[in-house]
Amino acid sequence: CGGSISDSSGMLQSPFYPGGYPNNADCVWELQVENNFRVMLTFRDIAMQSGRCEYDYIEVYDGPPHSSPLLGRLCSGSFPTYISSSNMMTVRFHSDSRYTFRGFQAHYSSIPADDNTTLLCLPDYMHAVISRDYLQSEGYSVQMVTLNDNRCKPTVTSHEVIFNIPYNGCGTIREENNDTINYSNMIKVTSSGYIIKRKKNIHLHISCKMLHNTWMQTMYVAEDTVNMNENQFGRYDINITFYDSSLFLRQVHDSPYYIDLNQNLYLQAYLHSSDPNLIVFVDTCVASPDPHDFNTLAYDIIRNGCVRDSSYATYYSPYSHSARFKFNAFEFISRHTLVYLQCELVVCRLGDYSSRCYQGCVNRSKRDTSSAEKKVNVVVGPLQLREGDAQSRSTS
Repeated sequence: CGGSISDSSGMLQSPFYPGGYPNNADCVWELQVENNFRVMLTFRDIAMQSGRCEYDYIEVYDGPPHSSPLLGRLCSGSFPTYISSSNMMTVRFHSDSRYTFRGFQAHYSSIPADDNTTLLCLPDYMHAVISRDYLQSEGYSVQMVTLNDNRCKPTVTSHEVIFNIPYNGCGTIREENNDTINYSNMIKVTSSGYIIKRKKNIHLHISCKMLHNTWMQTMYVAEDTVNMNENQFGRYDINITFYDSSLFLRQVHDSPYYIDLNQNLYLQAYLHSSDPNLIVFVDTCVASPDPHDFNTLAYDIIRNGCVRDSSYATYYSPYSHSARFKFNAFEFISRHTLVYLQCELVVCRLGDYSSRCYQGCVNRSKRDTSSAEKKVNVVVGPLQLREGDAQSRSTS
């Protein structure tokens, strides 16, 4: 029932399809394909409580559900096809507590977007590319293309004009809304001629919007001069590293990392971003012997900001982009050859005391837990018990 999906194609269906779907279901699937591709979703079967789609329904959003337009709401009838304007689409399935039916089945795939312009929101800068063939077909030359701050020059290749625009320079504007951080800039394509202009100037408005931990990348053209729209979505880049002491000076690069039972393990989560006004919060860390399954057999160290293991402790970090913490190697590891750690981290605006990063321990209701809250998942490990400890435990 729901989840984040990054495969290039696949199938979606309601729980227990083609058997009856459960009551009070609320499933949210986030489909995210490669940059500069779009999502195509085709419904193959829909059998739900019909009418005005008030009780049981499917909603399709053109991006994240809380910030994107609704493409359609359906519960019966024809089998439509939807195409996203970006590399992300969200599908929500909802049922009430009354009737149950067969449900729905849909197929999704990725299709290439046009290659006139592309935009990537990388950790330290916006990477905007304009095709020289496109410029030439519209009657513009490379010399006409400049950034809003014309001191920041593009790299020109035989096929492309490339701008690498930092988030904290080259005239980039930073704005904050309720739960959004927006970095914007503008690329100008200026028509030649001072007295008579045969063509309009083109303004390419570029923006990278951050919702929780999701980057939304957009490029659009002012004045309807050219029909050019680019939307992309990505994720924050965060890694977790083991350190050999509470001084956090020397990283541990061993894999697997051999440890003793009850040994202190020191970890640092670090966010790669050029924006200094962000903070990282450790929401959940779970240990498991299976790096692909942190539900079946797992041990909670911290969950929803609530400490579950008595050895867990946090350390002061001089950088807002990092969070430091420790816990002890536990009995769980003595029963499994290898143990992996999955941590869920949240990125917020520094000083925004209403955000998740400043709330600490939150006991969530069942509905909140199942909703598609945006977080960054990082898996590290494996951890392995030293040979001597394993032998002494087996003989005893």
